[in-house]
Amino acid sequence: MTTHDSLLTQVEAGVAWITLNRTAQRNALDIPTLKKIHELLDAYNADPAVRVVVLTGTGRSFCAGADLDEWAAAEARGELESYGWTETAHALMTRLHTLEKPTIAAINGTAVGGGMDLTLCCDLRIAAQSARFKAGYTTMAYSPDAGASWHLPRLIGSEQAKRLLFLDELWSADRALAAGLVSEVCADDQLHGVASELAARLATGPTFAFAQTKKLMREGADRSLPEQLTAELAAGLLCGRSEDGNEALRAAMEKRAPRFIGR
Repeated sequence: MTTHDSLLTQVEAGVAWITLNRTAQRNALDIPTLKKIHELLDAYNADPAVRVVVLTGTGRSFCAGADLDEWAAAEARGELESYGWTETAHALMTRLHTLEKPTIAAINGTAVGGGMDLTLCCDLRIAAQSARFKAGYTTMAYSPDAGASWHLPRLIGSEQAKRLLFLDELWSADRALAAGLVSEVCADDQLHGVASELAARLATGPTFAFAQTKKLMREGADRSLPEQLTAELAAGLLCGRSEDGNEALRAAMEKRAPRFIGR
């Protein structure tokens, strides 16, 4: 386990854990924390020893969103529109959304505003029973600014997204599950174990094929079906020529479990 100013990190058995560790601030995202997560994601994306990334938090909050103390200080200086939080957050959300490795959000408590948006950028979301979700924007007379308006309609449909964003409701883990905002809810004391088990399954899988699948899904919304089929053909050729593709065929012929290496 490595400790940074606001984060705990650990890499074990192909799984990289990034744990938000600003408990007194409910793991709010200030600019240094945003930049450090971005830096870690860049490093993990380039590291063949990392095959899955898990984000979680310490304490009772997953993430309270933007650091309001930093926000207020910028406003007091007359720099609210220029101090850089939004641009820094956008760069991080884009990096997380486009990461080649599978990503999991293990949501241990309240996820508000940019904290909720951070979970939306992950591939899979597991919520502890105590998890709560709140957009947080309209209460502050703001519109979404870290990706919620893009992710939510795609995840839960336009009407549910509008309800969550317009009314700024606090959704329980069970309601988030029913709406499709998360894929699994577990007891609080089981969250780490459930996330670890899922991460381990992904880490032993064909991560090169996962990366191609993620890219197809990201880009497919802007294509026609014929265009997407062409893209699938190209991605399939890459997968078939990969070492994992060759290993999968050998394993099938030899009637054994494949041993994937991610390339």
